[in-house]
Amino acid sequence: MSNKTIFLDRDGVINYEVNYLHKIGDFKFISGTFDACQSFLKLGYKIIIITNQSGIARGYYSVNDYEKLTNWMLSQFKDQGILILDTFYCPHLPESNCTCRKPNPGMFIKAKNKHNIDMNNSWIIGDKETDIEAAKSACIPNTILVRSGHKIIESESKAGFIIDSIENSKSIIT
Repeated sequence: MSNKTIFLDRDGVINYEVNYLHKIGDFKFISGTFDACQSFLKLGYKIIIITNQSGIARGYYSVNDYEKLTNWMLSQFKDQGILILDTFYCPHLPESNCTCRKPNPGMFIKAKNKHNIDMNNSWIIGDKETDIEAAKSACIPNTILVRSGHKIIESESKAGFIIDSIENSKSIIT
């Protein structure tokens, strides 16, 4: 049996955007994140976090720094009764020729193959159009874009829904 999944971008969706976030002290969850994720789990969804992390390639922080922050974040979810199935990250620069950096679908495809995901019944919640493009390239039709401070040209967005915060997704994903 395949898994229906909510794919979450990290920065700007789960936590407030901080350029090249890599310190636990700078990580602040967006209000409603835990409540929304608990709702997704009750609906039978798995949760996977997919994030571009070019700060690694830029030398701003190490893979170890990223993993330390990620493990802390996952423990915060666990303390709220939320199991995150997996996390995937791209450490490459935007101009690199990798297949994993969004808008490329590589991280989604890797997740699909690893966890037997039903892409047609899964969702992406992202804060940039590149999140939506990557999900669509990976055959995920259900897309939500959150307004987190990034410039969004709503009339040109390919997202199915545009909302103010992950908290608002509970009224869409039912």
